Amino acid sequence: MSESSKKILVIEDDNVTRNLYLKGLEAKGFDTIGADNGLAGVHQAQKRIPDLVICDITMPDMDGYNVLTTLRQDPLTAIIPFIFLTGSSTRADVRKAMELGADDYLSKPSTLDELLRAIATRLEKQANLQYWCNIRFEKAAKSVFADNITAIASDVAVASDKEVNISSKSIFPCIPQLKEVFDFIEAHYHEGITLCDVAVAVGYSSAYLTNRVKETSGETVNCWIVKRRMAEACFLLQNNNETVEKIAKALGYQDVSHFSRQFRQHHGLPPQAWRKEHQLVSQKQVKLW
Repeated sequence: MSESSKKILVIEDDNVTRNLYLKGLEAKGFDTIGADNGLAGVHQAQKRIPDLVICDITMPDMDGYNVLTTLRQDPLTAIIPFIFLTGSSTRADVRKAMELGADDYLSKPSTLDELLRAIATRLEKQANLQYWCNIRFEKAAKSVFADNITAIASDVAVASDKEVNISSKSIFPCIPQLKEVFDFIEAHYHEGITLCDVAVAVGYSSAYLTNRVKETSGETVNCWIVKRRMAEACFLLQNNNETVEKIAKALGYQDVSHFSRQFRQHHGLPPQAWRKEHQLVSQKQVKLW
């Protein structure tokens, strides 16, 4: 997608600064939207759904922090990349911005070139993530792994409330600022991904991403990867007769012993023992069906 089709919303109460950035962005081919205060900025974001928001922090009535919080709570604007632009650059300010879900933070005075680089980085990261997720989903749909899951699902009866529900919606919490993290894990969990892979995909350092995900969700990135694999492991163990070794490899494990240890830690039983208990329930339901 070309830059000319990208909409950038600039929320800045200083007319000179706002107009400077708007004109500079327009000269680079962006479709620009201006707002001279936080309330107007929120209204424009919800009405126009920009591709990226640039926002000052210190503004009357509604400051930048409240603008970000409001946009993150609205499903229509929750995942729009958000860049703070402010004259303050203290550690506390930066940390607060990131904890609220900001994607970047630029200190004033910033040149137009610095702003353009920050915009390009955020837009490229989002485009790359979407591209690779689409590619991976397409490949997964055509793979033997996906075919086996589809075949199994068609033969299994409707599960009761006590059965294992493998829906990713039941695995990942609804946290808009972590959507891209959870989307990447969902698309790649069976490929042996690690924290480093997720960090590269979403454009943060491993240390920062670990802290952000832990503070926001209560769990680490690695924990969410393992949880997703363990949920899928339960589905596969319960609904097909593949060996534990094949299931481990299908979920990205090179060492079946490692898989078995993690499974026992999460479910209290070794994979084979868990399968015997739960396949009995599944077989009874199939007969009733």
